[in-house]
Amino acid sequence: MLRSRSSLALFSIALIAIGLNLRPVLATIGPLLDEMQAQTGLNDTAASLLTTIPVVLMGVCGLLAARLRMWFGVSRGILIGLLAIAAACAARVWNPGSASLVMTAIVAGLGIALVQALLPVLIRQRYASRAGSAMGFYTTAIMGGALIAGVSAPNIAALSNWMVALSVWAVPAMAAVVLWLLLWPQEPISVPSTAQVSSSLLRLPRAWLLMVFFGLGTGAYALVLAWLPPYYTALGWTPAQAGSLLGVVTLSEVVVGLAVSAWIDRLHDRRIALYAAISSLLVALLLLITIPLAAAWPMAVLLGFGIGALFPLSLIVAMDHADSPQRAGEIVAFAQGGGYILAALFPFIAGIVRQQSDDLTGAWLFMALASLAMFAIARRFSPAECHLHPR
Repeated sequence: MLRSRSSLALFSIALIAIGLNLRPVLATIGPLLDEMQAQTGLNDTAASLLTTIPVVLMGVCGLLAARLRMWFGVSRGILIGLLAIAAACAARVWNPGSASLVMTAIVAGLGIALVQALLPVLIRQRYASRAGSAMGFYTTAIMGGALIAGVSAPNIAALSNWMVALSVWAVPAMAAVVLWLLLWPQEPISVPSTAQVSSSLLRLPRAWLLMVFFGLGTGAYALVLAWLPPYYTALGWTPAQAGSLLGVVTLSEVVVGLAVSAWIDRLHDRRIALYAAISSLLVALLLLITIPLAAAWPMAVLLGFGIGALFPLSLIVAMDHADSPQRAGEIVAFAQGGGYILAALFPFIAGIVRQQSDDLTGAWLFMALASLAMFAIARRFSPAECHLHPR
């Protein structure tokens, strides 16, 4: 029993360490982007790929989770993913050109996507009935990594340079590698059907609606992560101030995400929470468009509340449509996989907008319109309508 508890404690530490390494590659770009572009000649469209590519890969690997497990195995696949993240970060200090930045985004994106697709299998196995709580800690660690990276990156760059600020994240990634090698969990005996996406979902309009809803909400996250700091540095803020603003957004996401996990089961009609989250996002975007300087900090809090609530809520609503745990896994895999691919368009479109107009107001307006679309979709998620047709 003592050995089992010790093993679970080590796994929990490794889980947090891994989660902390899944967003710094993305969160460090925004606060440092102006300096990166000045020194590398990276244009706005190419810069958007540093966020777009990893998010696309998250979606693709999410849809292929069952195949990835068959090809690599769970423990080995996670190790490969962590090594890819560490290698991509380290490479950014030696060859920081624009082509290298895009290539390392591909390598890091593959690493992140591998880990995100495979680690939930072990979480379900190790924690059994407490898997939901473990997933909560894991996702909180992911957001915590984004918070630490976004706030610290401009300060590290001020002490050294932006290449070091990007590459220093190879150190915690290698620490996670060492922990994983020490742990090396036993391969799960059976392949859970929750890791697969049933082809029958492709024929169900409701499944596509759930995927679009998840994609729009996650698109707001990807857009803000990539372009909120550059928007404020263009308004005269320092990179450190812009990084702190992104930190407030991320901290608000963590707080509201934990609150949703604690309270959502008390709401039979999820639309109440959905409307509140979308409203918070929409108000934040309107403040961002109209009075970005005067309302910067309350805007950041509202933005974090909206984005942070929409992520768990969209998954919860997706699971509400299932009649079994297996079906829930299929629906969530489809919604997340396709949703991440859709979400990746948002930072890419913003990069094109900024390159053409030298301003991001159009991107925030586009996201505000997407929020209105989310209101329309959320209306369809009444408890009476939360069902899918039989397979």
